[in-house]
Amino acid sequence: MKTLDYINLDADKANGIVNSLQQLLADFQVFYTNLRGFHWNIQGKSFFTLHSKFEEMYDDTAEKVDEIAERILMLGGTPANKFSEYLKTTKVKEVSDVVCGKEAIQNILDTYKIIIAAERELLSQASEAEDESTVALMSDYLKEQEKTVWMLVAYCSCDEK
Repeated sequence: MKTLDYINLDADKANGIVNSLQQLLADFQVFYTNLRGFHWNIQGKSFFTLHSKFEEMYDDTAEKVDEIAERILMLGGTPANKFSEYLKTTKVKEVSDVVCGKEAIQNILDTYKIIIAAERELLSQASEAEDESTVALMSDYLKEQEKTVWMLVAYCSCDEK
């Protein structure tokens, strides 16, 4: 028995969604690792604020990684689980030794730009396949991430004035 036999989704379209979810999974896994590094290594006047924020962000990202992997399974795929595989496909760049808050936040904003673009594309693909569960997941992510981007931009805007 397969889940697809019961949820009424076209197997070919579901396979395409799985491929897009695999890409998103790789992106989120590298993002998670970058966030952990920011949390561990951040220094400066904003340490207390950013240290806590980065922890909140990597906890949220870990939750999304799990949700994406479970969605891949529901659609008949097998989520990649090796970092070497993630690094072959991710569009998110690995970073290390970032201690400056401004540099960390810029990396996070650049990463959200990549992830949001991928989620919008996936949302469209899932909508076309009538995969409302993936559409809802992507919509929820987008709503949350757009707010986070707005807040990070607002946080950094004082540096410009």
